[in-house]
Parts: sequence; C-alpha cells; structure tokens
Amino acid sequence: MEDAEKLRKFKTVDIVRRLGVLSPDRTYLNNYPIRNPTAVFNPAIVVNGEYALVYARIVIGYYMYVSAIVRIDVPVEDIYSGNLNLNYYASQPVIYPSTRYDLWGAEDPRVYEVDGVTAMTYTGRTINYFNPAIRRERTLAITAIKVRNERWGNSWRKLHAYVFPRYLREHVVSDKDAFLAKAGSRFYLFHRPHMDDEVFYLAVSSTEVKDLAGEGLREVRIHDTTWVLRHSSFESKLGWATPPIKIKDREFITFVHAIDSEIQAYRLFSMHIEVSEKEGVIIRAVTPNYIMEPKLSYEVFGDRPYTIFPCGLWLVEKDKALISYGAADFMVGIGEIDVNELLSQLDKGRIM
Repeated sequence: MEDAEKLRKFKTVDIVRRLGVLSPDRTYLNNYPIRNPTAVFNPAIVVNGEYALVYARIVIGYYMYVSAIVRIDVPVEDIYSGNLNLNYYASQPVIYPSTRYDLWGAEDPRVYEVDGVTAMTYTGRTINYFNPAIRRERTLAITAIKVRNERWGNSWRKLHAYVFPRYLREHVVSDKDAFLAKAGSRFYLFHRPHMDDEVFYLAVSSTEVKDLAGEGLREVRIHDTTWVLRHSSFESKLGWATPPIKIKDREFITFVHAIDSEIQAYRLFSMHIEVSEKEGVIIRAVTPNYIMEPKLSYEVFGDRPYTIFPCGLWLVEKDKALISYGAADFMVGIGEIDVNELLSQLDKGRIM
C-alpha cells in the first residue's frame, strides 16, 4: 500500500475520449406516469450486438431523492456518430425499491459478467437511511442477476445483500461502490465501507458466495477484508468506480474514483492488482496521475459540480473500452478508453 501511495500525484493526464451525453429531458420513462426523470446519471453499460444497454440511476424528485435503475437501449452507432447528443430514448425501470435493503433507493449500478452470469451490484438505501436514531447500515451493496422470464422476457432477480460478521456490523455506517469479481474459485466483493471510526475504506472482502443462483434475496456474509489503499493527503476519500478488466485468473485492472480535499471534485485513476488468498490484495501498479477529471460543461456544472462518477466499462475491442459515467449527478456521459494508453500509464507506476 505504501509504495502505491508514494507514487501518486495531484495531476491529471486525461485519456478518456468523450463521445456523448444523454440528458434527462431526452430520456422517456416507460410504464410510469411521469414523462421524464428529473435526473439520469451514474450508469453501467453492457454492449450487446449493435446496442449499448445503459443501466442508469434516475430520480423523479428532490424531496427524498429516492432512486431507481432504468435500462436505456442506445445504438452503438449513435454513440460513435454523435447522435447520442441529439436523439431521444425510451427507458424501462428494471430495479426499484422493494425490500428493507433498498427501501429508500437503488443507486449507482455496476453491471458485469462473472462466472457466466450477467450480474448487477448496486447500492441500496436501507430502511435505516433516514432514521436519526440508527446510524448503522444505512446503505448496503446488493447483487441482482439477469434471468429469463417466460412472461416478461429478461428481468432482474435480487439475490444478495452483503453484510459484515456480527461483531463488525454495528460499526458499519454505510457500504457502497461495489461489485463482485472471481479470483481462483472464490467470489470477492470490491466495496467501500464507511465505518464508525469515520474512515472510508477502499476494500476487498471474501464472500460466502458459491454460485450466482437462488430464488430470493438473502444476506451474505463477507470476511477477511483487505484495506487496499488509503487516500492521499490531497484527497478526502476513495471508492471503486467501474467493474475491472480481468487480465489473469487473479489479476485485474481496476478503476478508482477519488474526491479531492479542496473542492470535493471527483477524478479517476487506475490500479493493476492481484488478489491472493494468502496475502490479500497486492498492488502491482498504479497510474501516478489521474486519468480523467471533470472538464466539459456538463461535468463541471450540474446537481453536484465537478463530478465524473464512472460506473460502467465494457471492452468493445481488444484495445478499446467504452466507459459510462455520471456527469455532475445529472446526466449520462459515455467515453472511450484506449487500453494500450491505459497500460502505458500504469507502467509509469509499476511497483517492483
């Protein structure tokens, strides 16, 4: 951890090519009486043939700021031609509050393939979220899996809510910024718990998950948690961004968002890590500089100024990846990363 900390600088070499933005006024809501969401942001992305399936967080009002997750089908051609900036798109709610684990909102989805299953891990605002008497487990990470329904076609089944062992649960204020990854034969949860010592931990934990199957939502214990990296002196906290790129059985290229300590702006950097059963998480490389920061008008100004919040990443070619992100907590942004350029930046922060 210390070697990676020493390499990091408060500087940005932005390698994300911006491709387009989708605003809430051009996003229609199907099967809901309101025509448009108030905000559409923090999207995951899956490329399926000629379409990019964008899973975005929406809010329809600011009173309690309760979120749901919608699917928006965007032709890949629209993304690369610039039509994403002009066209109108229908959206379909796919995840919405329905349990004690997400009663006050379903937020910030990460969608990815693991062990042959399409999974979504999102942040659930639990029943405790607004209760001033309970400062515990106000948000938790929840995983749903994509299933085939004979009547409705593809749908999502909520499967897991991840919780710490009993002796630690009472110290968890919130847990978010999460997704699953498989290393060896084990499933690991990448997540960012906020504990009652007021530290936000960039963490990876082992899970009790054997496979991604089941009929109902249940609690899953996590254990053997590794604190991967502390924030730098110029930052206030870190969190996992998009799902990783798996490069070997136990090695991943990961993406981390960082909030600076001066104006609370969000930026992005990357790490090459190895997940070891014996040693926990080993950082093999870190980009010394940030690789993305707010720079366009819709990233700088919105519901939350100076915010880029990547939740989605999908390899479209061996050396090209689409990245989807929330722009100022108000719009959906999509960009492209040259994987070779990313690897070049990581090589500058290689840890021997």
